[in-house]
Amino acid sequence: MPDSSMPQPHMEAGSPAGTAPPALDGRPDLIELLLALARNKKRIAQITLAAAIVAGIVSLLLPTMYTATATILPPQQNPSAASSMLGQIGTLVGLGEAADLGLKNPADLFVAMLKSRTVADQLINRFDLRKEYDVRRYEQARRKLEKRSEIIAEKEGMISIAVADTDPRRAAELANGYVEELHTLNADLAISEAAQRRVFYQQKLEAEREDLAKAELALKQAQEKTGLIQPDAQGRAIIDTVAAARAQVAMKEVQLQAMRTYATENNPDVKRAEQELSGLRAQVAKLQRSTGQMGEGDLEVPTRNLPEAQLEYLRRARELKYHEALYEFLGKQREAAQIDEAKDAVLVQVVDKAVEPERKSGPHRLVIVLISALAAFLLSCLGVLIMEGWRRKQQDPNDGPRLAMLRRYLEFSSHNS
Repeated sequence: MPDSSMPQPHMEAGSPAGTAPPALDGRPDLIELLLALARNKKRIAQITLAAAIVAGIVSLLLPTMYTATATILPPQQNPSAASSMLGQIGTLVGLGEAADLGLKNPADLFVAMLKSRTVADQLINRFDLRKEYDVRRYEQARRKLEKRSEIIAEKEGMISIAVADTDPRRAAELANGYVEELHTLNADLAISEAAQRRVFYQQKLEAEREDLAKAELALKQAQEKTGLIQPDAQGRAIIDTVAAARAQVAMKEVQLQAMRTYATENNPDVKRAEQELSGLRAQVAKLQRSTGQMGEGDLEVPTRNLPEAQLEYLRRARELKYHEALYEFLGKQREAAQIDEAKDAVLVQVVDKAVEPERKSGPHRLVIVLISALAAFLLSCLGVLIMEGWRRKQQDPNDGPRLAMLRRYLEFSSHNS
């Protein structure tokens, strides 16, 4: 018979008779973890089922959403009327290039315009979204509209505008409304720029008209004084060369002033125009050195072989030629601005117009339930394993006393508070 005085092995509660408990070395193996999960399988199943039921009820309370999508093609970089008319000045080679004031990436800029506050406020007022979204402030309506709208520049160069709403008809109208408001905003900006250019060139043209009249009068007086009607061929060639060089500098200066009315000094196009102007001035200086200089810094014709009377005539003719070229340039620029201001520019092309969606886009109730159930299952399993680890720590002869001491400190702190 076994001696009753000898210590008997401690039997774990719930374990089969005669089965020794697992070693409490603080390192549970996979079998022990699975056994802990199996012992609490009922609790895990209850938590998972409860989470799935709650997620199902919440998903049923969520409003059904419908998404409508419109696709547009932003305009490409085309030369304006001002660029085209510059090329018509045949006598001024090198000035046919228009300032590149177009978009470096039109799709990105149009996406930014679609997301602007101006477009959002227009849609809020047009569809009375504050009432539909049950908010009082524009800022709240903007945030809700932004949350329900997705505007993306696709790799193919087109822009996709997707709007979600509880009403399929309003979702399509909002998507198409984005396109219409973009057209209006871009047209207003284009007309404003063209109007500024027209006013600027109109003022320059009026001033140049007076200078041209003075140059014509001065040439007439020189003809009456000297009796010369036409200079020789060499003198005429010198007049054309000098006048064209000075006119190029003057036109580039006017063009640079026009750009500064709607662009800053750090604009790359302004900097490029300044470099071109510096190059033209260098050419004029070079021509000045090769032909000789007289007077107060003005570029003059060679005068050693020309009589005084012919020299006076050439000076007046040169001034007239210069003002004629500059007046022609300003006139074409003003006409271009008037055309840009008056025309109804085509801003965007609608590839796919938004239509009423036939199927809902959300919420995906089954997905919500499955994800919630999976999350509850994993969290409940993690909780069971944490509780099992805590139990093992309590049974560990090394950690048990320390855990008891920690529990006493916590209880003492709660009593004192």
